[in-house]
Amino acid sequence: MENTVLLTYIGGGLVLLFAGGEALLRGSVSIAHKLGLSTLLVSMVVVGFGTSAPELLVSLSSAYKGAPNIALGNVVGSNIANILLILGLSAVFSPIVCTRFEIRRDSLAVVLASIVLVALSLAGLIGRVSGIAMVAALVTYLAYAFVTDRNRENGFRERIEKDVGKKDVPFGWAVVFCVAGLTALAAGAHYLVEGATALAERFGVPNAVIGLTLVAVGTSLPELATAIVSAIRKHADVVIGNVIGSNLFNILGILGITGAIFPIPFAGRIAEVDVWIMLIVAILLAPVIWTGRLISRFEGLAFVALYAVYIIWIYSVGV
Repeated sequence: MENTVLLTYIGGGLVLLFAGGEALLRGSVSIAHKLGLSTLLVSMVVVGFGTSAPELLVSLSSAYKGAPNIALGNVVGSNIANILLILGLSAVFSPIVCTRFEIRRDSLAVVLASIVLVALSLAGLIGRVSGIAMVAALVTYLAYAFVTDRNRENGFRERIEKDVGKKDVPFGWAVVFCVAGLTALAAGAHYLVEGATALAERFGVPNAVIGLTLVAVGTSLPELATAIVSAIRKHADVVIGNVIGSNLFNILGILGITGAIFPIPFAGRIAEVDVWIMLIVAILLAPVIWTGRLISRFEGLAFVALYAVYIIWIYSVGV
């Protein structure tokens, strides 16, 4: 393919992923309100899975096309970007208060899920059994969270309506938003993977690096958009809840589902380096939440700077 076509594929894929993620979020939240679903399901399932849908589609598409490094790099890179880039930029816009019990609990869950992924990297494979076990662990955790959170609503419904969707959207239009969002996500995932893979081959850049950067950031755009809007509107719990929930879904849901369908081998720099960086970043966030209970502007700038160093480093190493 010509360079212009490749850039069109990548640019069009990113636009479709962003638009599709936003449409899916708005439609799903509206349907949740119309059907009277709990705000816990809105926050953890609809928002978390909705913003992780691009990662799922890209990972499945990459694994199907025989590019497991893009699938792994997509999730590992997205989790690193979610904390360092998205939370960092959000905190720069407005410091993020992290006093809610659910945020502290879920941050520890992300650390545990990251440890599980590191263990699987040492084993060298996410197979069908481990994939199913990861999905089962996610479902179990959501059930546990539902039981512990059912009396901790604290006005989350109203904040979600402001930041993600309006509950007065007609049910029919909400369904249209969901269908259109899923369609755009599928098309965006296809074009982004096609363009990214061809770009890697054209310039000799390893698939792992492309997955860790371009694809990872591209599929994190829904989280980024939601986080920045939420930060500007002073809804810190929406920012960090979205990111932490997305990271949990990325590891246990995305890689679990992908591994259950297409076993994913761990090899190369992702297994040796990047999955460990993902764990370190998750561990770095936990004490910030539990002790200071605030991600300040200075810490946000530090997170963004660390992400910039990480990107420069992996492109300079290139393996």
